[in-house]
Amino acid sequence: MSVRISTIFAAICLITPAAFAQDAPSDPQIAHIAYTAGVIDIEAANLAVKMSKNEDVIAFAKDMLRDHEAVNKQALDLVAKLKVTPEDNATSQSLTQAAAKERDALAKLDGAAFDKAYVENEIAYHKQVNGALETLLIPSAQNAELKDLLQTGLKLFQGHQQHAEHVATMLE
Repeated sequence: MSVRISTIFAAICLITPAAFAQDAPSDPQIAHIAYTAGVIDIEAANLAVKMSKNEDVIAFAKDMLRDHEAVNKQALDLVAKLKVTPEDNATSQSLTQAAAKERDALAKLDGAAFDKAYVENEIAYHKQVNGALETLLIPSAQNAELKDLLQTGLKLFQGHQQHAEHVATMLE
């Protein structure tokens, strides 16, 4: 399991400041990275709803679906309003590739092993995304409305991390 979490961790590290040492990401790149991170968690939550038999894990996954879908809708509405096209980039691509590997690994598990791996991944994923939001994406955002959306997302996703940590204690 630590191999799977480290795969996601390695991908998330790509959105730390070192990855953009030469240039901070542009607003279109930030929008794409943020949206991609939301899609990844939506896909993981869909898998958990489908595979888990644990009511607490399913409830958590449904919360992730609801919240990430809502934030991604707000992001799409904002880029449409601003007439900005999100720009695909190496970070988004790496996140997507790592998430696909993680989903494949999770899909091979079942029962308590799946639940534990899913929740541990959610903790690690939210911790890293929150760190990237705080240290790179929010400070790099030039548009005030994008920055506000990212700050709102950060508060929500910090709550997700705490919720995942709580669910993890219930699985022990």
